Amino acid sequence: MIELHEKYGTITDAYSLGDSPELAEELLALVISGRKTASCDALALLEKENIPLPKVGDIYVILDSADQPAAVIETIDVFLCRFDEVDVEFARQEGEGDLSYDYWRDGHKAYFERNGVFAPDMKLVCERYRLLEVLDRV
Repeated sequence: MIELHEKYGTITDAYSLGDSPELAEELLALVISGRKTASCDALALLEKENIPLPKVGDIYVILDSADQPAAVIETIDVFLCRFDEVDVEFARQEGEGDLSYDYWRDGHKAYFERNGVFAPDMKLVCERYRLLEVLDRV
């Protein structure tokens, strides 16, 4: 990661996407392909884990399911939105499934239920990002 610090300056954090190894790999592949350019998480989960809200310009390393650095992204937009107010465009930018709003809603509802925080009016931290680099993995 030293090379990444030299190349990008401050790395805000490193994390994997999703809540299982399989989901982490699936979502990582979507980021690397360029299909996934947005993500969201429950504000309540970030607050519970004391994770700071992302900011425009933040640089993150996305980890694979083995916690190995796999990609570098830069946050280009952040906003708060209720779950039941997410629009079709943002759902499509998440890049999952058939890119439909229904797929997004059903998948994210299940994810937030698994994590014990789902409510239709829950606050989400919505983030758009751009892929800066795909890292070589050993």
